[in-house]
Amino acid sequence: MKEILREIGMIARALDSISNIEFKEYDLTKGQYLYLVRICENPGIIQEKLAEMIKVDRTTAARAIKKLEINGFIEKKEDKHNKKLKNSFQRRKGKMFILL
Repeated sequence: MKEILREIGMIARALDSISNIEFKEYDLTKGQYLYLVRICENPGIIQEKLAEMIKVDRTTAARAIKKLEINGFIEKKEDKHNKKLKNSFQRRKGKMFILL
């Protein structure tokens, strides 16, 4: 069983490395790509729901979302009903990347 888990871990790390190389020219990492896809699938999603969906803590989600926002893939807008919440939406750059 240990050998199988070790092999799965090696494959996962190799896939991470390959995807990070492929996404580098777009200023993305594999992890950020996962967030971008979920935001495109769920326009207006809040950070807490996104973190829950991807199975990460809120701080990790906040960092990834901030980088996506800085790089112009997404934008955050105040929620119409609750000013404390920020909804995430894809920008044109994010949508174009997903369509590639």
